[in-house]
Amino acid sequence: MYEDFYRFSAKPFQLNPDPRFFYGSRGHKRAMAYLDYGLSLGEGFIVITGEVGAGKTTLVRNLFRQLDAHSLVAAQLVSTQLDAEDTLRSVAASFGLEHEGLSKSALLKNLENFLLAATRQGKRALLVVDEAQNLTPRAVEELRMLSNFQTSERSLIQTFLLGQPEFRGILQSPDMQQLRQRVVASYHLGPLDEGETRGYIEHRLRTVGWQGNPGFDEAAFAALHRFAGGIPRRINTTCDRLLLFGFLEEKSHFGEAEVDEVIADLRNEVAHQDFHAPTAAGSGAPQGSVPHGEEGALLVQRIDQVERSVNRILPIVRKILYTVSERNPADDAGALPDRQDVAQ
Repeated sequence: MYEDFYRFSAKPFQLNPDPRFFYGSRGHKRAMAYLDYGLSLGEGFIVITGEVGAGKTTLVRNLFRQLDAHSLVAAQLVSTQLDAEDTLRSVAASFGLEHEGLSKSALLKNLENFLLAATRQGKRALLVVDEAQNLTPRAVEELRMLSNFQTSERSLIQTFLLGQPEFRGILQSPDMQQLRQRVVASYHLGPLDEGETRGYIEHRLRTVGWQGNPGFDEAAFAALHRFAGGIPRRINTTCDRLLLFGFLEEKSHFGEAEVDEVIADLRNEVAHQDFHAPTAAGSGAPQGSVPHGEEGALLVQRIDQVERSVNRILPIVRKILYTVSERNPADDAGALPDRQDVAQ
């Protein structure tokens, strides 16, 4: 919607990981160096951890983009609470192999034959396991056993494990000792600092043809960093909403006030709310409880916040409907667009 208004070639802050928008912050460059080093060894496990939305998946996709597609066979598995056999089935499915109704021995044989065939063709096999913190010990053991597939010269498969920060603690448990011995490189991807947050925003804007419209104050960048905490996905969400706000309000420049207004709206939405109310000092009440005397005041405050948010949203809805009606003109009698047109 706002792409045409700002003359962008695409949405600059989409949530889908896209290697075109890869930004080489200090941490991301370092993580890439660790990945390159691990790949040069051609074996074992490479572990990348980071907060939700830190850019782990984009990092790996950027790495794949730099590799020769003709020499790479890559598969991605999003980990859930799978048992051992389901893990093998999921790996086989990720590589496009038959997996339904097969025994464990048959699954392993199919995987080994596939990996041997890839090696004979001079191709590297990579398995990317996302959300690795959800792996059960038995699932980890199955993945580790796959690393035993090898010829006399090289390992047949290499595995990337991408996980949230708690996966670092999981790796230190006694159950993970054998896996730790197979880890050839690991890195924790931290948040962007304030300068990198600005660089990240400007990089994504330039990727879609930004020519300085809209402009941003220094205070606007600082406010965006404070709210998003340097996490790329949170930056994307906030900036996307900021650009929508700018389009609807026909703004060509953003300052701290505009950013704060968008943040205020976001804070009233479920995805950005903190449902843990602080404990009252000296009350002895458990966290999350509200002293009876303050309940009414907090409720009134909450209603006021919702009302202010609704009052800001109503003009936006009206403008969206007006824009849609302009793009889908009715007959000469001036009739309103039908419900189907508005829904589109």
